[in-house]
Amino acid sequence: MRIGILGGGQLGALLAEQALRLGAAVQVVDPQVDCPAAAVAPVLAAPFDAPETTRALEWCDAVTYEFEGVPLDVCQRLETRVPLFPGTAALEVVRDRFVEKRFLRAQGIPTAEFRPVSSPHELDSALDALGFPAVLKTRADGYDGKGQWLLSSRDDVPDALRQLGSRPAILEAFVPFDRELSLIGVCDADGELRTWAPTENAHVGGILRVSRSPARGLGASQLDTGRRWLGRICDTTDYRGVIAVELFEVQGRWLVNEIACRVHNSGHWTLDGAETSQFENHVRAVLGLPLGDTASRGSSAMVNLIGAVPSEAAVSAVSDARVYLYGKTPRPRRKLGHINLLRGDDEARDRSLRTLIDALGDREMSRAHASIARFDELSADAAGPASAGPDCEHPSPTI
Repeated sequence: MRIGILGGGQLGALLAEQALRLGAAVQVVDPQVDCPAAAVAPVLAAPFDAPETTRALEWCDAVTYEFEGVPLDVCQRLETRVPLFPGTAALEVVRDRFVEKRFLRAQGIPTAEFRPVSSPHELDSALDALGFPAVLKTRADGYDGKGQWLLSSRDDVPDALRQLGSRPAILEAFVPFDRELSLIGVCDADGELRTWAPTENAHVGGILRVSRSPARGLGASQLDTGRRWLGRICDTTDYRGVIAVELFEVQGRWLVNEIACRVHNSGHWTLDGAETSQFENHVRAVLGLPLGDTASRGSSAMVNLIGAVPSEAAVSAVSDARVYLYGKTPRPRRKLGHINLLRGDDEARDRSLRTLIDALGDREMSRAHASIARFDELSADAAGPASAGPDCEHPSPTI
């Protein structure tokens, strides 16, 4: 078996590592010769659209990618020569936030209200419709908070338009969410869908800082609804591989924020906390191998290491903390690695997570953890979130 991977960042490196463990040969393509994947697998240092990229990958049994920013025309060309998963039907949807939102609504999946923006006049009209606050986002190429501007009043508009430039955008109504969640699944060649336990996430500055799984306080009807949404997305796009949906929870009801047609940062805990990680199951799905068990081994937490690598003394404050470093040069806002924790129950996990965050001394990580702790406190005496049944579902909007 031979698998090709477009992109050699940390996700590509972790995919390559799992593929090698399954006995597959790996060919990574990345413009940077010293990308993280170079530490574990052969890397062709070439632009994605270079002829040598196609020549190197067309001999693979299957090709995948680690991020949605890979050029669509490259994937379309490869798809005519070698099996590419997930296919370009899914990639075309998730590369454009406006297309993605329309797709979700067409499937009856709820999202924030939104409007396309291609000019200052359209932005004015969208703000009249949605009101303040609202979030202006580029339609493509935004991640980790990049290409996004919170508009609290008309005073924020000129600077946002200056930074946006001529790029097409989308305006989304601000969602006063109670917490952020993600649901990750994997679909195989026969259309079988398996999901991991839902994950609770906390971001600061648009960057994921802390994740916990399983997320607390979820009812069976909510989980059934989320799995049904994943199934619709996969069926409609003939999906194969790992897929993630990022969710806002608002008074027990869910709105889908984004789809990721790849392995996802909030699923890194599966490397230690699940019987089969998202990375292994993605490789299995892409290569047509049987899927592995997605059951949890206990209660997990993950913290992202942003901008700096902690000392060994800080990490050793918690026994059995698993550290994953990506081999990147430190710089502000850059993901340099992550740490996983696995405990037998939620309470033990949360105690270890608090100890680890205190030892790391990362202010942004502490802020993220505080937002999770506040949700725990607010929900501790409540009867629990309302179930998210069919009344969550939206008709297609007129936009």
